[in-house]
Amino acid sequence: MSSVLGDVDDDLLHVATFNVRRPLPRLLTRSVDRWDRRRPAMMQVLSRESPSLLGAQEVLPTPALDIRRALGPSYARIGAGRRRRGQGEGCPIFFDQTRLELLEGRQLALSDSPAEAGSRSWGNPLPRAMVVGVFRDRRTRSDLAVINTHLDPFSSRSRIRGAEAVRREVRRTGLPTVVMGDLNAGAGSPALAALQRSDLLLDAWAVAAERVTPPYGTYAGYRPPVRFGARIDWILVTTDIAVERIGIDARLEDGVAPSDHLAVHAAIEVPQ
Repeated sequence: MSSVLGDVDDDLLHVATFNVRRPLPRLLTRSVDRWDRRRPAMMQVLSRESPSLLGAQEVLPTPALDIRRALGPSYARIGAGRRRRGQGEGCPIFFDQTRLELLEGRQLALSDSPAEAGSRSWGNPLPRAMVVGVFRDRRTRSDLAVINTHLDPFSSRSRIRGAEAVRREVRRTGLPTVVMGDLNAGAGSPALAALQRSDLLLDAWAVAAERVTPPYGTYAGYRPPVRFGARIDWILVTTDIAVERIGIDARLEDGVAPSDHLAVHAAIEVPQ
């Protein structure tokens, strides 16, 4: 099986967002959702795709190690768990150090106290966070910022306020920026409107020169993918980034879905 994007030109950057679905106790889940069944499929797909930048969501400590093993020894990670001492589920960024130099990395709580890890506001029952990385492309010498997040699935107010916080961080960096994540919101939602206000960020799917797959809904729930379903997993870019190709990977690995979400991949060109 080939990469969903095909061969990516050396001057382009392969970025991806993927909610890997946290492992749950066997008694609380169906057979298709069990981690021991999905883990080999997830590792196989990540090993094959090897995006230079991966924004992952629902990542617990042990799956984080599996993701690193699948991507290879040249990959590093920024971002910890979203709780007070960095424990628990997180939304880290994995990056290929042979391609990208990390200039700055930090994690902010999505709350009224962003510097306080584990803090909550706006009606979300669990802490939420964003991970911010600033990178230099060793090949093109371009600088870019990357933000990965996972917005709250329960509170619309929390999603909107979280999106506004991400948008402020995009403006703060002043760099070409990629925003990735499971936003738990579809096109036209208030959260997406908050992110895209004043055309600061564009939907990478909408502006891509080529779409290599149908427009699947990205929450498949282990069912066959639905064309024109809701895309709740997003890649957005500032207007100075060109999106050459994009695709939503709905393929199974030896008959197994690696997650209940579908990964989104894009090949982008960052201005020098």
